[in-house]
Amino acid sequence: MKTYFYLLCILCFLTSKIHAQTYIQNVTVVDVVNKKLVPNQTVVITKNLISEIKPINKIKVPQGANVIDGKGKFLMPGMTDAHVHFFQSGGLYTRPDALDLRKQVSYEKEIDWVHHNMEDFLLRYLKNGITSVIDAGASYNFLGLRDSFSKNTTLPSVYMTGPLITTYEPEVFKNLDKNEPFKLVASAEEAKKMVLEQLPYKPDFIKIWYIVMANPKEMEAAAKKYEPIIKTIIDEAHKNNLKVAVHATERITAQIAVQNGADFLVHDIEDEIVPDDFVKLLKSKKVVLSPTLTVMDNYYKTFAQKKNYSTYELENANPQTIGSIYDLKHLSGSSDSILVSAVKKRFNLPQIDISAAKKDSIRMVNLKKLSDGGVTIAAGTDAGNIATQHASSFIMELKAMKESGMNNWQVLESATISPAKIFNKENVSGSITKGKIADMVLLNSDPTESLDHLTQIEMVFKNGQSMLPSKIIKVTPEILVQQQLNGYNARNIDAFMDPYSEDVELYVFPGKLISKGKEAMKKSYSAMFEKMPDLHCEIKSRIINGNFIVDKESVSGMRKNGKVEATAIYEIKDNKISKVYFLP
Repeated sequence: MKTYFYLLCILCFLTSKIHAQTYIQNVTVVDVVNKKLVPNQTVVITKNLISEIKPINKIKVPQGANVIDGKGKFLMPGMTDAHVHFFQSGGLYTRPDALDLRKQVSYEKEIDWVHHNMEDFLLRYLKNGITSVIDAGASYNFLGLRDSFSKNTTLPSVYMTGPLITTYEPEVFKNLDKNEPFKLVASAEEAKKMVLEQLPYKPDFIKIWYIVMANPKEMEAAAKKYEPIIKTIIDEAHKNNLKVAVHATERITAQIAVQNGADFLVHDIEDEIVPDDFVKLLKSKKVVLSPTLTVMDNYYKTFAQKKNYSTYELENANPQTIGSIYDLKHLSGSSDSILVSAVKKRFNLPQIDISAAKKDSIRMVNLKKLSDGGVTIAAGTDAGNIATQHASSFIMELKAMKESGMNNWQVLESATISPAKIFNKENVSGSITKGKIADMVLLNSDPTESLDHLTQIEMVFKNGQSMLPSKIIKVTPEILVQQQLNGYNARNIDAFMDPYSEDVELYVFPGKLISKGKEAMKKSYSAMFEKMPDLHCEIKSRIINGNFIVDKESVSGMRKNGKVEATAIYEIKDNKISKVYFLP
């Protein structure tokens, strides 16, 4: 009897082990370490690890195992956005120090909204193949959220700092208690205390916002006055086994930070072309640099009301935050003079006397020089800043890096194995390697051929668990209606039509049919978008009732004089908008 029992236990163990394994057969592995494609491989996942990688004819798949057909597909490591901020939504109201619209939407309401939507942001990262994110400046409350979400092993890994220890703090962020994202430091003594204050919250690293308010001629002297503070923060963090990231966009501030032990520069240098000695310094110190090429341009274009999101971003960003960017078209108080003032306030600080275009050019040249010089580059977006959307902005950042002169392999490396080096995790993640964590993305096309292929995701693996992108985010009626509204305001016909069913019907309430079928609707609205370049719809109120959404709308740009006031009732069926009723 005992023998039978032991045999049964062994059989159950072996069976459970088989069922715990996943075999991805006949797939091409994207080897970001050796920069080569390895075809006809079988990759075995056991629990949360890559347990084997061999040619297809070298591995026999046991009966009952979970098998994924990888023929014609490409398996690459899960990506990492090495610079995000969850305390910022990416929407219009998230940085009142840059554009103060607190009269329209209170900052307290904005903070509350981002707290409640951090999980949505994480799911969007996952859907887009981003399995880890590095939050380079948060708050104590967000560190608490990080801890709660870490229990869900299917969500992206989050590495997060506490509040940024800063040499300059905007007034709007003061006195927010545990929601405060900045801590102003005035002395080395305070610097040490601020590092120690963060320790009970267990940050993954410490972040310094090294802001120097000086003109170029006085920059070096002014920057050196803060050096004792910078050194103290870094030394105290290192004593407590914490890496240090530094926001330093001038060559001299970055140099001072690195000379004093900084591990991670979260922006490219924008005030001058860096000298060879600077490149050698970063390489010798094994500093990782995240260039964040697109974030400033997103501010410029938003304030100029020239931000045009791609169809991909309109369909993949959080619809509320991306929708808020279009609010400038109708918000009271958003006159040209206020926008000009906002631009000056955000970008024309005393130390900045070069144009935005010039700074963009400098960043591009420096990235190419740093990359060619052997400095480790980690792709990061600075997502959360106004108009830089969480998750969906990553592909645009990667394309900008390529425009700087990096090749596709270098860009893929910057999005996978290089960010792992920030926390010395390159031996456990960041590549398709036996023994590493099974954070992976299965693509339908070759990413080394085109970076656009990174959006053609068949499946995402997080800690060995496979997920279809279409199943990661729950599609709600409000999401669908907001997505079509964003497409409408962007006059992007593909993004506008995506939420509608193939047999959609449009009515004048209660029952006068005016259009049937997606193609007919697309033809009608395409003509409208072409003829009406100033078309814009403002939602005055919204009622959500099960599968019905009722929007009270005010549409400008349709008539020469005045707005069109109307009510639209959207009916949702099978995750698509199936009927729309217009009440004049």
